[in-house]
Amino acid sequence: MKEFKAITLDGREVSLKGTEVNALKAKLKGQLITPEDPDYEATRRVFNAFIDRRPALIVQPADATDVVRTVDLACEKGLLLTIRGGGHSVAGHAVADGAVMLDLSNLKAAEVDPRARTIKAQPGLRLGEFDARTQQFDLATTMGTVSDTGIAGLTLGGGIGWLMRKYGLACDNLLEAEVVTADGRVRRASEAENPDLFWALRGAGHNFGVVTELTYQLHPVGPAVFGGLILYPLSQAKQVLRSYRDYVAGMPDEFNVFAACLTSPEGVPVVGLAMCHCGPVDEGRRLAEPLAKFMRPLMDMTGPMPYVQVQRMIDDAAPFGARHYWKSSVIGDLSDGAIDVITDLCGRFSSPRSIVLIQPLGGAMGRVDPAATAFAHRSGFLVSIIGMWLEGPADNHRDWVREMHRGLEPFSTGGAYVNDEADSGEAAVRTAYGVNYERLARLKGKYDPDNLFRVNQNIRPWA
Repeated sequence: MKEFKAITLDGREVSLKGTEVNALKAKLKGQLITPEDPDYEATRRVFNAFIDRRPALIVQPADATDVVRTVDLACEKGLLLTIRGGGHSVAGHAVADGAVMLDLSNLKAAEVDPRARTIKAQPGLRLGEFDARTQQFDLATTMGTVSDTGIAGLTLGGGIGWLMRKYGLACDNLLEAEVVTADGRVRRASEAENPDLFWALRGAGHNFGVVTELTYQLHPVGPAVFGGLILYPLSQAKQVLRSYRDYVAGMPDEFNVFAACLTSPEGVPVVGLAMCHCGPVDEGRRLAEPLAKFMRPLMDMTGPMPYVQVQRMIDDAAPFGARHYWKSSVIGDLSDGAIDVITDLCGRFSSPRSIVLIQPLGGAMGRVDPAATAFAHRSGFLVSIIGMWLEGPADNHRDWVREMHRGLEPFSTGGAYVNDEADSGEAAVRTAYGVNYERLARLKGKYDPDNLFRVNQNIRPWA
């Protein structure tokens, strides 16, 4: 009988007998994929092509009961377990060598209640699919900026997106979650039920279980919004970013503008302003006018467009199958010194695919107390340093990302965005969770004392 090599939580290699694998397969309503199956190679691949790992088994559950059975097997055998939603973790946490991978990508049900302005959604939905469902009723909630991203991983890490200054983060709009915890129980988490678990899920949820359903608050958005891109030459980046900083200081919550240094598809280094106004289109047009007058733009591609188009407009800048190494830093202000660091390093990109993305925090998300959810960093600017290349080793690109990250340290609040971190380790995790780390470690000891859910930006349990 065939045996499959697996890795335990303490790093030992063990053999899973074919009879054990077949017994699990017989219990599942969904699919179980082994390295012998034709779907294995495609299913183990993730967004970051630099990640090339081979799980022992891949379970594609059909419901929460399948998730429970898989979690129970991992606990019984002490096996390494990973969770894949959209596979967009830049650190590759969806997959590990020798692990049992829970691939939630087939769980795509979604039910909108237009009267209550809520949606119940399963974790296999991608942002684009989620937005398509909610926009049937001219509703939306904050959901990232790349439409191929999975909703669950985005939300459980906080969920930064276009609507955050008006309606808060994705995790701020989470009303309830169904989650399978390490003891194999299916729990409801909300303000009324298991509120401590609900607190932890909103920002550090990867550490606390397998979320099998998410209920969100929705808001009136669209169908048309004002959005798009304005591009300036990178040689004008210092002047543009200083003007951008001043503009953002008086920007209303309905308007969100990201800045980015990148290389255009034509191979021209540029500084770009990407925007979305979620209120009346004419008001968005009026607010956008000064952005096209900072200097003389190379291109102005702004105007009325469907909200779902805004949600897709930077997809091409982050293609599935490129190689990635990212780090992030929350800075208190976009000071002249920070701008100097950013523009200097962007003048010598290690790859034309690399990007530095600057996102203003604050607004509605900033009016939530940092201790109200596990996501703590709610003011200043998030600078995401995205090293991206198509082939070859990582060394040069990693060095470029780290050099910029070090350069921004004097301006940093000490914060980072867990969804934009390629590095793990306790120091990185403490940075990501800030003032909430100790409470999270105590709750980890309550809900996952053996650290079953460890293939993530891991919070080690305290007794």
